[in-house]
Amino acid sequence: MIKQPAERVDSMENPHKGVTGVRRIWRAMGYSFDGLLVAYRGEAAFRQLVWLAMLLVPLTFVMPITRLERALLVACVLFSLVVELLNSAIEAAIDRISLERHPLSKASKDMGSAAQMISLIIIAVVWGLVLVG
Repeated sequence: MIKQPAERVDSMENPHKGVTGVRRIWRAMGYSFDGLLVAYRGEAAFRQLVWLAMLLVPLTFVMPITRLERALLVACVLFSLVVELLNSAIEAAIDRISLERHPLSKASKDMGSAAQMISLIIIAVVWGLVLVG
């Protein structure tokens, strides 16, 4: 049985956070926007996916497909953007720790790259099935 700590610190009372409520949400949105800008400016792969999304998402609104199919097509494109953001974050964190070559650093970066490859395969498969089928 896991013992609970005698005193639990409520995350809303964390002295390191300082801001709560709507202000916290507003600041979080700002940080998220900053992250998108950093990724767009610094990561060619993310820029390419943004341009792909800007092409594919509007295309779904002129295709003769159901709303569910449209939602699925848009979701898999947005999913690929999420995976690329996570992959870039992993790479940045590893580079921050050390630029020296290390097997664990390589493995982490390779796994992030593999995740992105799988998300691109998902796009190809889902779009292919909807368009053909």
